[in-house]
Amino acid sequence: MDRTGIEFLTVFNLPPVDFVSAAADAGCRFISCAVSGSPVNPAGRPIYNLTEDSALRREMKAALRDRGVSISLAECGMVLPGSSVHDRAKDLDALRELGAVRANVVSMDPDLGRTFDQYAEYCELAAAAGIDEVVTEFVPGLTVADLPTALAALKHVGKANFRLLVDAMHLFRSGSSVADLAAVDPARIGYVQLCDVPLVPLDPDYMTEAMTERRAPGKGELPLRDLLAVLSRDLVVGLEIPELARELAGVPIAQRLAEAVASTRALLESLPAKAG
Repeated sequence: MDRTGIEFLTVFNLPPVDFVSAAADAGCRFISCAVSGSPVNPAGRPIYNLTEDSALRREMKAALRDRGVSISLAECGMVLPGSSVHDRAKDLDALRELGAVRANVVSMDPDLGRTFDQYAEYCELAAAAGIDEVVTEFVPGLTVADLPTALAALKHVGKANFRLLVDAMHLFRSGSSVADLAAVDPARIGYVQLCDVPLVPLDPDYMTEAMTERRAPGKGELPLRDLLAVLSRDLVVGLEIPELARELAGVPIAQRLAEAVASTRALLESLPAKAG
């Protein structure tokens, strides 16, 4: 019951210290963290940069310690054409300073071979920063768009500490099933992001929907219980549930988090016991 976390997209650029408090108040021990927050900022909250602002890092580190929250995922890995993952070294250092133990990497470079090579370099970069594990998230529309391609990335990199991040929306919308995921060695899966959505998109722009309109478990059509049942019980379950319409309607973040956490915990409680 204590493995739920809040992903940074959920809180729409809430300042870092406030984000820590919001997660703790919702009863969550984990958050994901990007150095400059969400690019979707409907409330016009102040823009911050944890890499450049050492005082803010100190404040956030104290808040994490005082509220018993830790960073389960550093969101600062992006492969882009014409650039190197080594350009993100300072971001990794900043998030490791805050206690991050795991880093995510995705790619917008259309060159799949270069993407895989950059993933391998990112694993080395993260290890040099003291981050134990790297995960990669497959996202429809990005270079690594589905589960088979992500598994090919893992094979290419060939490192035990390079694993999959499974996002519920991306898994099902990219055409994979629970059976496909169950066929993957559980040791190759390092993190799960949970949300609910309709099976058929309501918005023709996939990324807009993914970043602004997801739902709490039980409010969509995804087979989330079946998904969680095939995953290891020790994975952090990060709630990535940006609800822009409710944000704009003035529904408090605390209320949205409380509802999402309650539905997630009910779902986790309903899971069958793992054999053995």
